[in-house]
Amino acid sequence: MPAPFGMTSGFRNSDDDSLMEKVHATHRQPLLRFLLGLTRNERPAAEDLLQETMLRAWRHLASLPREEENARKWLFTIARRVAIDAARSRQARPAEVSLVEADQVSGVDSADGALALHDLTTAFHRLSTEHRTVLQELHLRGASVEQAARRLGVPAGTVKSRAHYAMRILRGALDPGVRD
Repeated sequence: MPAPFGMTSGFRNSDDDSLMEKVHATHRQPLLRFLLGLTRNERPAAEDLLQETMLRAWRHLASLPREEENARKWLFTIARRVAIDAARSRQARPAEVSLVEADQVSGVDSADGALALHDLTTAFHRLSTEHRTVLQELHLRGASVEQAARRLGVPAGTVKSRAHYAMRILRGALDPGVRD
């Protein structure tokens, strides 16, 4: 009996497209339920992980097992690895400081808080236009790195770099004892 999921060639063609469409249609819902469990029912995060899972499957379509049950296991393994990679990536990133709260503060409880807010605001306005714009895209508008890169017309790596250095400057303004 012919297998529903099988690859015979190592290059992309219209058969690959239809195979990937079939894989997506067959396994999307079970994978999404699995990823929802791993993300504590955070649907946007689970959908991002599902998209990355399907992208990795597409890139390695020649490795897709021929039997549907084995294909499902293979996809779930990819999904689990994608979720682990995402969790490790979040742990490796420095803590983010939201500027939204700084703009919305109408009163500060203490003199230290007022001074810290003043220092943060001053440091924010001293940032270069490029650094300030990146922080506004990421933290005020809630854009992803990729969305900010598209809006600003720069590579995603540039957005990440500018955000990193801008946050470092702001942290230094709040805690002058912090060294680079």
